[in-house]
Amino acid sequence: MRFASLGSGSRGNGTLISQGNTTLLVDCGFSAKETEKRLQRMACDAADLSAIVVTHEHGDHINGIRVLARKYQLPVYATAGTAGCLSADLIDYIHEFSCHEQFEIDDIEVKPFPVPHDAREPSQFVFSDGQRSIGLLTDVGMITPVIEQALSGCHALLLEANHDITMLDNGEYPDHLKYRVSGKMGHLNNVQSSSLLKKIDTSQLQHIMAMHLSEKNNHPDIVKTAFSEALNCQQDWIGIADQELGFTWREIA
Repeated sequence: MRFASLGSGSRGNGTLISQGNTTLLVDCGFSAKETEKRLQRMACDAADLSAIVVTHEHGDHINGIRVLARKYQLPVYATAGTAGCLSADLIDYIHEFSCHEQFEIDDIEVKPFPVPHDAREPSQFVFSDGQRSIGLLTDVGMITPVIEQALSGCHALLLEANHDITMLDNGEYPDHLKYRVSGKMGHLNNVQSSSLLKKIDTSQLQHIMAMHLSEKNNHPDIVKTAFSEALNCQQDWIGIADQELGFTWREIA
């Protein structure tokens, strides 16, 4: 299995998961044109995508879905709550799933799980080929036992590290936005994400990528320090998903 990021952050998100002849695009928060450009950067053509899988309906995760799905006749997988927020003319493309039931898209097993976030019916995922697994967790306000169980034992982990608490408190965001970001239905801070890494089984972990970093309220160096201490590893082993560049393909052995 391999995975890559088209970009991660408040200005757009898109993650690629690939196994065999199957390539999934998880979220499409960039315009369709921008998504096509970023896919080409990863030596991937939109016509070769197997499906789009949606975490939730916020704009930085769905902006390009309508155009991309219709242009390339791509199935769109979403929970019922998320699907209800998508464009009405996507109804023929929608495949609804339950957050509590595993399903398959060709060569990839998709294990969704519910998460606390201020959206209709948000979901995050573990993707597997039956032997290896990639866990994805972003846009989450707090860690739950369900999350801990889902992500324990993954071979790769794409984990939100949205903000540094002090930078957010002292930053320029208005109070209502600070409250939303740091609340139980908002986004994970560095301490929360690091605590998760200490709790779950990381004995098989080959890749750790920090996702959805705030450009104003966090810094890669802070995240690398926090994650490396939690995992007892070198800082240069911690990957960062950039808003503009994402990260290129990484493979699980």
